[in-house]
Amino acid sequence: MNDRSASAQTALGPMVIAAAERYTPRRQRLLDDELAVRFLPPAGRWIVRACRWQPVRDLLVRVTERSAPGLWGSMLCRKRYADDAAADALAAGIEQVVILGAGLDTKACRLVAPAGALAFELDQRANTDDKLRRLREIYGQVPERVRVIPVDFEGDDLAAVLAASGFDSGRPALFVWEAVTQYLTEESVRATFAYLAKAPAGSRLIFTYVRADFLDGTNSYGAGRLRQRMTGLWKWGIAPPDVAALLREYGWVEREQVGPAEYAARYLRPAGRDMPVSEIERFVGAEKV
Repeated sequence: MNDRSASAQTALGPMVIAAAERYTPRRQRLLDDELAVRFLPPAGRWIVRACRWQPVRDLLVRVTERSAPGLWGSMLCRKRYADDAAADALAAGIEQVVILGAGLDTKACRLVAPAGALAFELDQRANTDDKLRRLREIYGQVPERVRVIPVDFEGDDLAAVLAASGFDSGRPALFVWEAVTQYLTEESVRATFAYLAKAPAGSRLIFTYVRADFLDGTNSYGAGRLRQRMTGLWKWGIAPPDVAALLREYGWVEREQVGPAEYAARYLRPAGRDMPVSEIERFVGAEKV
């Protein structure tokens, strides 16, 4: 598509990685996303089909790792963590899931709607138009419990946008904010947190962030090529020790942060996988009090 912004195009890479993981033997598989390949454009599907051959898959991993060591493993583990957090929230009785910056992610159709909950997928229009086409191709229509909503995170009123789509602000929800914050200005990040501050007690939030010392060049974490490519595109980051204080400003409590060590303990070692995971991005789990 000609109108896809640079940030919109970043939705493709993680889904190619998620789809290619289906060719990993089941006992070692970190993620089992049967819909991922169907949400990709034709070129992405061709790449994924080629990954059925191990040498091709290994080559794609090596090419990805040249940009940032551990990037492939980081995206896989990130996707798995988000899936687990969504499944836990649904099992706990949460019936609304808001995905801020959904891209081509498939959680709404794989996990949320089948559990009888409502999914609200928000993203820039280039991505929502793409998602709507995919959903109609796959299901013939947009699934009843999935709402795909175009939004400008830099300017729109999230409360109004969600209310217009049937979101009940008085009931607890899970908010998923994955691989988005680095593309926003600090003002926009804080504006989103100001909206999240109004969520009722018992709501849950998971979000990723990029380390501030990577963005300012203090530490490249071996990913100098990635930093050079993302200069100007990535705008906001934070240091791990500062996350809890930021959340407290808006009425949230940090429950955990996860990165390479936690991913290795939870996912990689139990699956018998030995792969690096990038240090530059972490996931946070929080609860509204």
